[in-house]
Amino acid sequence: MLLRFTKMHGLGNDFMVLDLVSQHAHIQPKHAKQWGDRHTGIGFDQLLLVEPPSNPDVDFRYRIFNADGSEVEQCGNGARCFARFVLDKRLTMKRQIRVETSGGIMELDIRADGQISVNMGAPILEPARIPFQADSQALSYAVDVEGTQVQLAAVSMGNPHGVLRVDNIDSAPVHTLGPKLEHHPRFPNRANIGFIEVIDRHHAKLRVWERSAGETQACGSGACAAAVAAISQGWMDSPLQLELLGGRLFLEWAGPGHPVMMTGPAVRVYEGQVRL
Repeated sequence: MLLRFTKMHGLGNDFMVLDLVSQHAHIQPKHAKQWGDRHTGIGFDQLLLVEPPSNPDVDFRYRIFNADGSEVEQCGNGARCFARFVLDKRLTMKRQIRVETSGGIMELDIRADGQISVNMGAPILEPARIPFQADSQALSYAVDVEGTQVQLAAVSMGNPHGVLRVDNIDSAPVHTLGPKLEHHPRFPNRANIGFIEVIDRHHAKLRVWERSAGETQACGSGACAAAVAAISQGWMDSPLQLELLGGRLFLEWAGPGHPVMMTGPAVRVYEGQVRL
């Protein structure tokens, strides 16, 4: 069986996107792992599935698999590509759509300038709901990593994140500390780990070690979590711009209880077919 797919990226965070509305197939973790291999497959950070909704109040269901086959709750850069995909494929004529994910409902707005804004929902800061092991909620937490304490903020954007402030993004220990914190026992479901260097009140640089994917060119939910951490701790003010390896994202957040708004590009790279 041949399936049509589209390769896309959001700031270099790359995706294989499958339309399972007009095509019918049962995708399993083993398929994501096979196709995600950059040497023997198509290669991607995440596989995005566009499915019919199970909820009549939304337009589509949005599922995300990492290249290792694990399914995750959220992907902000993927959400922008999802919006561009369903409009380009004429699966909808709406420019404002609602999609259901395992992390909650998302609202996507395809703007006239080609940029896509995503309502990522209100961040979750209560430790038990992130989930993150802590006795009480705080702006930041001291976490022991092999005898050394690091300070991080814990945030869920539908998926768990830890955010650390660093002095220099280029020398940040992304590839050493990132995986240790991803698998830290205080994050029982593992976590995405962001390293943020604040430039001024409205501009910062960010690198993200993504759960099950390693460092990626950009992470939309990670950018949202970093914005929440930076604003909550008084480092930055909304609106703000985050510079990731793959480009820039624009974030707005009015504070606890309010949604995080993320705006950035989504690009189609090529079309192809893959054998299931």
